[in-house]
Amino acid sequence: MLKSTIAVIALLTAGPAFAQTALPDPNDQSDTFSVGAGAGFIPDYEGSDDYEWIPVAGLRGRLNGINFYTRGTYLYVDFIKRGDNALEFDFGPIVGVRLNRTGKVEDKRVNDLPERDVAFEAGAFGGVSYHGLTNPYDTLGFHVDAITDVGGAHGSTLITPTIDFGTPLSRTTYVAISASAEWAGDGYADYYYSIGPNASLASGLPQFDADGGFKHWRLGLFGNQSISGDLTHGWSIFGTGLYTHLSGDFADSPIVDDRGSASQWFGALGVAYTW
Repeated sequence: MLKSTIAVIALLTAGPAFAQTALPDPNDQSDTFSVGAGAGFIPDYEGSDDYEWIPVAGLRGRLNGINFYTRGTYLYVDFIKRGDNALEFDFGPIVGVRLNRTGKVEDKRVNDLPERDVAFEAGAFGGVSYHGLTNPYDTLGFHVDAITDVGGAHGSTLITPTIDFGTPLSRTTYVAISASAEWAGDGYADYYYSIGPNASLASGLPQFDADGGFKHWRLGLFGNQSISGDLTHGWSIFGTGLYTHLSGDFADSPIVDDRGSASQWFGALGVAYTW
């Protein structure tokens, strides 16, 4: 399902797994669609040390050679069709929403700060992918996302480079790992992490003027296990985990340094169906 990167044990075992299992053409570009749903464990807000369970859902597919997939609350569409070459380019639009601090949060002082609007964001991604590094079915990729607020919330841009690698270990098991970093503009830092005089008075938190810059680094792990005997169709279960560490003014803001944590965890478990 998802592209990402894999641990050393997967690289060592991928070859024997394929030798024992008949798999489809790695360049097959027929239409496919996967949908998944489950439960996620996420921070109450970006920088919180309180967590909550939420419903999660995602989709991934290919139609007429055009790939599309979701990551969190964002939809990606790759307009460049894959050919027979090991190296391919990736490019397409991103649209989505950011829900950070758009409702009540558990921490009373942070909850006394002004509530934020839903940020409607759009942009694009581009990069390269290499197939067949350890077996005919793996993918090593590097891409850069650039998204901008188009709805008048934080009014800023975020840039996220990511390297990822994913591979099936057999016809029933897929694993992946990723690493990324993110830069955010001054508008984003000010909107979510600054505390002005009135907000300080209302919340009891000290005033803080946040500047943009390097926002965080992140590591991710993903696994998918078929329960119907074939990852290319039928039912499967999936699990994912992410660790994010905030940096700079994003970590120094009182909503993080005083009331939360720069270390952020995300986990999700669910079921998916592919046809």
